[in-house]
Amino acid sequence: MSRFMRYRLWSPGNPQNRVFFTDFYMALMSPTQPTPPNQVWFKCPAEMTKFDIKNYLQKIYNVPVARVNTRVVFAKVWRDHKNRRIKPEPDYKMAYVTLGEGMTFEFPDIYPEEKKDQEKDMIENLKKEQKKKDASWAREGGLPGWFSL
Repeated sequence: MSRFMRYRLWSPGNPQNRVFFTDFYMALMSPTQPTPPNQVWFKCPAEMTKFDIKNYLQKIYNVPVARVNTRVVFAKVWRDHKNRRIKPEPDYKMAYVTLGEGMTFEFPDIYPEEKKDQEKDMIENLKKEQKKKDASWAREGGLPGWFSL
């Protein structure tokens, strides 16, 4: 028997041994401006077409899609000190999907106001602690204790 597993050809009635995954991914993006309740924004690879996006949502997630609009977002090109071009991330495509009739989507509020207040209090406490540490380091010339001999 071969060391590599070979799958037999699929025929009706036989169990299928293969699992097929999609070649693409889509990330749900929070809208930066007011949008209609039936519109959703996605970030996807630049190679993905409108037809691919529509099929992806309809076949995998069973979401009725009325229309798909896309735009390509080009990543910024940076230059280092030797004038070499550096592109830190690949280009991507923004897909604006209008859902089917009767469907609405509201982006979830991940950070409610209560959490924001707690985070502000925590940040204030950390700043106070850091000021105390800085004050104790001032008598040592601004260096931490582990740095001195």
